[in-house]
Amino acid sequence: MSREYKIILFTYVWLVILLFWLVPADKIRDAIVVLLFKQSLTWLFGLIAVEMNLLQYPVRQFSKATRTSFTFEYFAYPVLCVFFNLYYPFGDSIFNQFIHYFFYTTGITVFEVLLEKHTNLVTYLKWKWYWTWATIFITFIMSNLFYRWFFHLG
Repeated sequence: MSREYKIILFTYVWLVILLFWLVPADKIRDAIVVLLFKQSLTWLFGLIAVEMNLLQYPVRQFSKATRTSFTFEYFAYPVLCVFFNLYYPFGDSIFNQFIHYFFYTTGITVFEVLLEKHTNLVTYLKWKWYWTWATIFITFIMSNLFYRWFFHLG
């Protein structure tokens, strides 16, 4: 098994374990709603970026079905968004809320940049790391607004 497929497998295993560990039973419905909403966003943005030849995913599952990365666009980012929203600091200061956004967005971006530099899981063609950061930040804002609206939260 190649290094890339080991990373993909590790991503699935680790994130499923984290889902079972970090999503409380009374928040499963919240997690599902956030996951589905984020999937719709990342799938759309991922398809646009790939179809515009901004980036490519040389090693991926379902290579005959789609040119995007199913693992990252449809699983990893949405699962991380679940954690982002379930542990969002509602009621904290604007600064603490921004720090929450900043660390989640930056952590995902750094991970993607490392994957781009050291694996064949993602290749930037006309893409830059700051586009990843901006799109993740914006989709976190959108998902958080949707989550607040859907569940009538502060």
